[in-house]
Amino acid sequence: MGLGGIYEGWGQIVTVTIMAVALGMDAFSLGVGIGMRGIRLLHVLQLSLMIAFFHVLMPLLGLFTGSYVGHLLGQVTTFAAGGLLVLLGGHMVFNSFREDDGASRQMDHRTGWGMLLIALSVSVDSFSVGVSLGMFVSNIILTVLAFGACGGVMAITGLLLGRRVSRGLGDYGEALGGAILLAFGLLFIF
Repeated sequence: MGLGGIYEGWGQIVTVTIMAVALGMDAFSLGVGIGMRGIRLLHVLQLSLMIAFFHVLMPLLGLFTGSYVGHLLGQVTTFAAGGLLVLLGGHMVFNSFREDDGASRQMDHRTGWGMLLIALSVSVDSFSVGVSLGMFVSNIILTVLAFGACGGVMAITGLLLGRRVSRGLGDYGEALGGAILLAFGLLFIF
């Protein structure tokens, strides 16, 4: 393996890690909001594990879809991946500044269905990122494990921190995650 191959491998690891953290910001911001309303430590663990599971499953499905689409699109792949990330990042930034409509407050995080819906809602965007990454990432196992680990750790951190701090931290976390995805999308395009 030449020097170019080593650089490319490390470049993918850094890219995947930064994107995993950016996607975890969504779980973090929701965790802060739920934690502020009060949550037992057992529910913190259960919800975080469920979020980690969906942060593995959704990008895995997206990676396979993206790999297939990448073969179909050929050279347009990079622009399609960048466009997807720009849209997702812009959506996350926009949502972070929108007024809370109360939908997340209506879901009861103590029930199995509530945890499932919460975990799925913060993991859906990882499918889109998985599609983008599937067009050029070579190490699928490392990618989905990084997404799962970051999603779980960020969720647990947000839930525990939410028990102690103000709500504004969650909004800034989601905006930061969206800005990171937006920046990566623009880098792919240009």
